[in-house]
Amino acid sequence: MTRSPDSGARSGPHLAAAGAAISGAQSAATSAATSAAQSAAQSAAQSAAQSAATSGSTSAATSAGSLAPFRRRLSTRIVVLSTVVLAIVLTMIGGTLWLSWQLEGAGAAINDAGSLRMRANAVAIELWESRQGRPSRLDAQIGQLNETLRQLHEGNAARPLFLPDDVLIRRQFDRVATSWHERLEPAVQRDRVLGLGAPSAYLALLPGFVDDANRLVVLIERENARKTAWLRTSQIALAALSCVGTVAIVYLLYLWFVVPVQRLQDGLARIEAQEFDTRLPVDTRDEFGHLAQGFNQMVAELQALYQDLAARVDVKTAQLAAQNRELRILYEMAAFLNTPGPMEPLCRDFLTRLMREFEADGGTVRIASGDEDNLHLLVAEGLPEDIVRAEQCMPAQDCACGAASAEEPVVVDLRNLVAGAGAKGRMPAMSDAEREHAQHCLRAGFASVAVFGIVSQSEPLGTFSLHFRREREMPPSEVQLLQTLGRHLGVALKNRRLAALARQLAVSEERNLVAQGLHDSIAQGLSFLKMQVHLLDGAVADGNLDEAREIVPLLAGGVKESYDDVRELLLNFRSKLESGALRPAVDDTVARFRRQSDAELTLDYRDEGGPSLPADQQLQVLFVLQEALSNIRKHAEAQHVHVSVVNRRDFRLTIEDDGVGYDPADIAARGEAHVGFHIMRERAKRLAGTLTLDSAPGRGSRVELVLPAASRKAA
Repeated sequence: MTRSPDSGARSGPHLAAAGAAISGAQSAATSAATSAAQSAAQSAAQSAAQSAATSGSTSAATSAGSLAPFRRRLSTRIVVLSTVVLAIVLTMIGGTLWLSWQLEGAGAAINDAGSLRMRANAVAIELWESRQGRPSRLDAQIGQLNETLRQLHEGNAARPLFLPDDVLIRRQFDRVATSWHERLEPAVQRDRVLGLGAPSAYLALLPGFVDDANRLVVLIERENARKTAWLRTSQIALAALSCVGTVAIVYLLYLWFVVPVQRLQDGLARIEAQEFDTRLPVDTRDEFGHLAQGFNQMVAELQALYQDLAARVDVKTAQLAAQNRELRILYEMAAFLNTPGPMEPLCRDFLTRLMREFEADGGTVRIASGDEDNLHLLVAEGLPEDIVRAEQCMPAQDCACGAASAEEPVVVDLRNLVAGAGAKGRMPAMSDAEREHAQHCLRAGFASVAVFGIVSQSEPLGTFSLHFRREREMPPSEVQLLQTLGRHLGVALKNRRLAALARQLAVSEERNLVAQGLHDSIAQGLSFLKMQVHLLDGAVADGNLDEAREIVPLLAGGVKESYDDVRELLLNFRSKLESGALRPAVDDTVARFRRQSDAELTLDYRDEGGPSLPADQQLQVLFVLQEALSNIRKHAEAQHVHVSVVNRRDFRLTIEDDGVGYDPADIAARGEAHVGFHIMRERAKRLAGTLTLDSAPGRGSRVELVLPAASRKAA
């Protein structure tokens, strides 16, 4: 039965895809089986090795860990088996892929060979149109037919398209090509110049050409059908091989892995039932054989160690539990102390947590005064009110709290201390005041007190104490833990003090800059208004209304300018980086300048790979830009302003204008009297940058801020 030209081309890719899918499934099944077996073996080996390690058997671990000879290893078997399976599968997949590629190329050849008939008939139609004197596409049709013959002859790997490598097909194609090039194509050229009534040689030759093309298509289809049968046969063979290979691999894996693992599992189950006379048979010299030897040695030692093993485990468990408790307390307390908040709630929560963890009945936190002679009671929990009132502020040397303020802890048995002994740690001879404080604690029902210093970098900041209503012995691990917690609390308190000082310093510096800004803008405006009011008062007193009318607009303008200065100053000092980026803030400042000034401003912002500035440095750069633009708006009378921001290894901000300029010598002579320039220099100094002022009368001005890479902070 004859198939359509497209049928072979369509069937080839689908058959190839089916073959690839079957091969891929087989490969996946093989890999999965191998991986599962390897995982099972490794898990069993690790379990046995861990059991041996727990029993403390060095010889068992050494025996289990020794390697078998290379040719007897399971890994060698797996690699060889996987390599053989992979080679077979890849070979068959490659064969099916080659067949599918051949089918796809032959399908395209069927299509093109079949199109020769259509194109030959199209040439006849165009030839008739040409002889009728009508416009025709004869040359185009001839060119397309020639191109089809060329592609069939040369092939096209990109489509793909090629004739099957068969002698009959090649011979028939040569016959078709020769018939066209030597007979039909010359006949077309002769017929196109003949008159309408002359007979056509091309039409006489056309049926033979079509028959030859039909025979070519039939031969290609037969070859395609043969290769399709080969493809199906190879896929059936691959499926059969997959089934047989899977069964063989599963059987081998069962022998190599499942049986030894089942033996190990059975042995472990018997050991779990305390049958320590269990032994595994050693019938191989691979990894499982060595593992069985190690298992047997482990069981032998377990049999000897079983009696005292429970006690050793209990001791180790208690040690680990104590260490875990200490680590948990340290972690939770460190995380808690790093949270922001006031000092007193921080110390109260710190003390409450310690009392809960160490089962204390009371506690205090005392902070040293500036001269370190007195201890102020900041927080007290579980103590009677009379003791809290009496010990709000006390000399450091009057109780055990002062003895612990230099970081060395003091653990006191109050009853023995009053009798003349009982302090562990650095404790001098008891004074009358110390004895009185100890008696206060005894009357409150406390039997022992533990006091630890609050220290930050060897600087004593205070003490904290835990009070117990029973005798309490503190092991060295707890003493060390509480000392560490005291240092953590000291760091937290010190950080809060430093943060408060930093905030005060920042507020002071900003207030200074605000004052300078007020003096530079508002104070000068008010001085001008005062002078105009004085002139207005004189004009009114003299009855000179014309002069008064001239002064009133000046007053109104001065008031408006002062209002604008105040508004601009407020806007500048309220500036903040909403998105954490400098570019939006620069755009906002430039837009505000454009609204306030008639000068034309251009912005050139280039980010050339430099790191981002941190928020504090970005804010100082923004303030310099605002101050420079404010000076231009007030004094420069500029027509054009150019702002350039370049962020590369060095950060560079440049502001240029074409205004009236100024004399740098005059500015240098005035020094800090020109507050605007002084403010910009202060900002640049904070940045550790360089501020350059360049100008001349009548030639504009230029302000450049450069922040070198060495001065840049990490964002």
